[in-house]
Amino acid sequence: MKLRYLFSTILAAGALCTANAQTIGEQELSQLKGSFVKDAQTTATQNILMGDRNIKSKTQNKNVVNAVDHFFKYRVDVKGITDQHSSGRCWMFTSLNGLRPTAQAKYDYSKFDFSHNYNYFWDILEKANLYLENIIRTVEKDITDEEVVWYLKSPVGDGGVWNLFYNLGEKYGVVPKEVMPETEHSNNTGQMTSVINRRLKKAGYDIRQVYENKMAQTKKVTSKSKEEIASALYDAKMEALEDVYRVLALCLGEPPTEFTWKYKNDKGEVVTVKSTPKEFYEGLKPANYNPESFIMIMNDPTREYYKVYDIANYRNTIEGVNWIYLNLPNEVIKEAALKSIKDNEPMYASCDVGKESDSRAGVCDVDMYDYESFLGIDLDMDKKARILTRYSGSSHAMLLIACDTDENDKPVKWQFENSWGPASGHNGYLTFTDRWFDEYMFRIVINKKYLDAKSIEAAGQTPIELPAWDYMW
Repeated sequence: MKLRYLFSTILAAGALCTANAQTIGEQELSQLKGSFVKDAQTTATQNILMGDRNIKSKTQNKNVVNAVDHFFKYRVDVKGITDQHSSGRCWMFTSLNGLRPTAQAKYDYSKFDFSHNYNYFWDILEKANLYLENIIRTVEKDITDEEVVWYLKSPVGDGGVWNLFYNLGEKYGVVPKEVMPETEHSNNTGQMTSVINRRLKKAGYDIRQVYENKMAQTKKVTSKSKEEIASALYDAKMEALEDVYRVLALCLGEPPTEFTWKYKNDKGEVVTVKSTPKEFYEGLKPANYNPESFIMIMNDPTREYYKVYDIANYRNTIEGVNWIYLNLPNEVIKEAALKSIKDNEPMYASCDVGKESDSRAGVCDVDMYDYESFLGIDLDMDKKARILTRYSGSSHAMLLIACDTDENDKPVKWQFENSWGPASGHNGYLTFTDRWFDEYMFRIVINKKYLDAKSIEAAGQTPIELPAWDYMW
């Protein structure tokens, strides 16, 4: 009886909210018009904005930009800036940039870089296979089911995180950039991925049709009929994968299984290296370069700290590791990150790079723009509110390489090595204040040895699974 009463109360409350919904009537319009007082300052602001659409330039605090220098007490030894061009491969560039200093030293070649095109080929092919396998796995669900809709919405894309690179490196290795150079389509991926996604959406629909037709023809479900259906679905999947491979090979070239690489080192000597991609990778990756030794730590104030979270099905290879992270307070993350930088180990990191940043000056600060004073409005939200309202989230990966500290060795500013070319930012680098770190830094991949005892213990928990469509991803 009490349950029925509670249910009726909830329904009544919902009906009340609907019944009280108000349009903008004469009273409301009068109030809105009256709130816009055209005093001298408002008129001046209106005149400026009606003739110039660039609000950011009008609200930028020049004193903030000028106050931030690019000198650091602690800095990892890195050389050279890469450029991902018009692609979403920042996670791949950042992961490879972390290995680049080792390759530069090993081969005595300061201009060394990896072929991002090589790993990109395998990433898209593997993502296509994972998508098709997910379609087959969910073939009994209705096409309007939330999980099915999620897969069909965007079969493959450029985006990713560190674990995707780890999966690719372990399976396919890496090669120097000269072995498989960039192409127009690896630098500008939009049209190629659009075609591939169209083909994969068709395949997703076709696979579901094959299943429906086979089930309709099956009078009795037996082990033999199950095998026949599975075989038909596999054939449909492979037909689609053949087309995906063809498009990738036409646009990117075919990846080598072995290679001969010639280059002139910093001493002017011509050197020849013969290898396979896997052998080349094994010779460059750090000791214990695996998810048991390296961990993604994250600051997400919407969830409990010192808990491990697993993003369901967020990987690229079927057999690869999933996206798992340990949620920690910012102060704990910063302490570990500083230890890594002092030990000359750069870190994969991702943040909300577009917020409170000037990409031309290469500076990020929470006081970069004062929209509120200029426009006369209230925009204040804390990090939790920004995340839950989808205003803020991790949008770009870069290599965390430097930290400057005060007289007590407490961080005051940090620096990223970006992958937008040397013309972007401060010669390719982005400097951000410690306060910006608190508000817009999200993830770091770090060697566990730099974490404190409490964090290491927490990392051993059974992960809490989050859906693939969770608000943070």
